[in-house]
Amino acid sequence: MLIQASQSVLLLIDLQARLAPAIHDIDAVLRHNLWLVEVAQRLGVPVAATVQYPAGLGPMVPELTARIPVADVVEKIHFSAAADGCLASLPALARHQVVLTGTETHVCVLQTALGLLAQGKEVFVVAEAVGSRRPEDKELALQRLRQEGCRIVSREMVAFEWLHKAGTEIFRQVSRELIR
Repeated sequence: MLIQASQSVLLLIDLQARLAPAIHDIDAVLRHNLWLVEVAQRLGVPVAATVQYPAGLGPMVPELTARIPVADVVEKIHFSAAADGCLASLPALARHQVVLTGTETHVCVLQTALGLLAQGKEVFVVAEAVGSRRPEDKELALQRLRQEGCRIVSREMVAFEWLHKAGTEIFRQVSRELIR
């Protein structure tokens, strides 16, 4: 099953100002998320995000706040964004495929992914765009996600599947400016 730009949404989980400094290799995680947001927006793939209890964990990191409209960001208190109708206000979540990134891999990303699977969604977790405080927790979560039926992918897998083919102007633009 390929990831289709017309059928998917990019969902960023809890990339927040007060949590980010505690995440192992956060600079790389943020860099990969920003790259995916850029590719998604160029290809017309909707981008949405969640923030977990922002009074405690702060707002979304500034780099992403500048790129994702407030209307596409939902606040939650459940670890799973799929719980209790948290995502119901986001029209893009009507799409069948969800490309998932964010923090923490073993808590909110994992529980959101499992909840989305239970709702019948196809879930693709971008390995280099998720993070946890401890690398061991991230690795265990990726193993469990794979066992439970999520597809673990790389950011370039997502981009090339969204692009679908070479030879188009958008392919040349994305390839020249973003794929190195």
